[in-house]
Amino acid sequence: MNLEQMIQRQQELLSTARAAGRELTAEEQTEFNNLQRDIDAIRAAGQQPNNAPQTAEPEDNSESVRTAERQRCAEITALCRDFNVSAEDTNRYMAEGTSVDAVRAAILDGMRQNGTPISQRGSVNVTCSEEDKYRDAAADALLMRSGQTVERPADGADQLRSMSLRDIGIECLARDGSRNMNSLLRMDSDTLYTELSRQFYNPSAAFPAILDQTIRKSIVHLYNHVPTTFQAFTTKGSLKDFKETSDHEYVIGGVGDFLLVPENGEIKADKPRTELLPTRKLDTYGKQFSMTRQAFINDDIGFLTEVPGLYATKAKQTIDKQVYSLLFNNASIFDGTPLFSTAHNNLISTGSAPSQASIQAMITKMQLQHDQFGEAIYITPKTIIVPVGYEFDLAVIFHSAQVTGSNNNDINPLYNYPFQIVQSPVLNALAGENACPWFMVADSTSARGIQVDYLNGQETPTVRRMETPGQLGFIWDIYLDWGISVRDYRGIAMNPGVALTTE
Repeated sequence: MNLEQMIQRQQELLSTARAAGRELTAEEQTEFNNLQRDIDAIRAAGQQPNNAPQTAEPEDNSESVRTAERQRCAEITALCRDFNVSAEDTNRYMAEGTSVDAVRAAILDGMRQNGTPISQRGSVNVTCSEEDKYRDAAADALLMRSGQTVERPADGADQLRSMSLRDIGIECLARDGSRNMNSLLRMDSDTLYTELSRQFYNPSAAFPAILDQTIRKSIVHLYNHVPTTFQAFTTKGSLKDFKETSDHEYVIGGVGDFLLVPENGEIKADKPRTELLPTRKLDTYGKQFSMTRQAFINDDIGFLTEVPGLYATKAKQTIDKQVYSLLFNNASIFDGTPLFSTAHNNLISTGSAPSQASIQAMITKMQLQHDQFGEAIYITPKTIIVPVGYEFDLAVIFHSAQVTGSNNNDINPLYNYPFQIVQSPVLNALAGENACPWFMVADSTSARGIQVDYLNGQETPTVRRMETPGQLGFIWDIYLDWGISVRDYRGIAMNPGVALTTE
């Protein structure tokens, strides 16, 4: 095997490992080192690849020269691997004796010209640094240790999951070069906590970044699994700021019917009318929590998962409660009239429990609505919202072929009617021992009802590290921006209901 073949084989080993996203195996590393020794020996004897410039080398190369050559090749290999330089260019750099500085300059030139690091053969992507990989693995390890399921844990997370907060803090400080490992291992937990606190507001510090990442992942996971029901019958909206939308939300209508145009006749001009829609506005809701000095010393990782998760859960439950309170309290809306009223033609006058007759009355009332300009509209009732206690009665109503209690085997017109049933204990809590209303909501494509808006569409809470003077501990703010509005009363109807029995 000549010099060129040896170098080519080294590049094959490196390319195979890089394509698999791994380091060289022990066997590959041994082969790579043996090839390097042979390459050094050939170069020491004065041989060069066919396409390399002929340079005179002294016959008695010293060990320092051979060491420098090995170092050059190793640095070029690592540099080209980090920036995904092609194997062909890496091979050429080493074969031609290109210096490490020259290789680095070539990569930087590519960055200046193309905006990304490139080799002379094409563009490349910069991969995650080892520090980023460690932070991802540590965050996933903490989540798994707390009992949460991580679908795709980062590489190395399994090896870190047994580490305590103290262990992770020590490794972070050692990686940052703040202290040597021996002094860190001898440090008591209180002193270590103080050392880590100094880095809390350093944007490049690893330990607080791991805490942030763990908290964010925990919040997203728990928020998405909160058992709320408002999403089943509300629409989702997005606003870009906190201003009221009173000056640009209009519905166009009132254009009248198309008129017959006789032969050679004139088409009559018409002017559409507009109606201002209800305003929408966002508000900010939030809480603050902290990891105390005691929690760190006691290795209590609950603050990373359970405590932030409780706040995330409460945020979503707050939205749920606000939506049901809007329905239950029946306050005046954008036109100055209560949401459910005879003026809006969406209120059953006499309260009752859900039955075949009361449900059919609600369906009919919704289907007889008119739009803002007096025109008939097609509304499709889709969802029935009830307090806990009516689930089994509704199952009988919608899945019995005959009318319950009929002596004539009358066909049940609601049999398999395509309704979605939503029951919520929030209504029970709001009603207490009083009459508890229940509701019918139309499909949002036929008539909009209640809408929940978020700032720029972000549904999950934001977590931000904060500094609070005089408070000992790592501190975070958790907040979410949302607003709830009635977009159109025609898409909702209410039956005042009756008092619920607890038997």
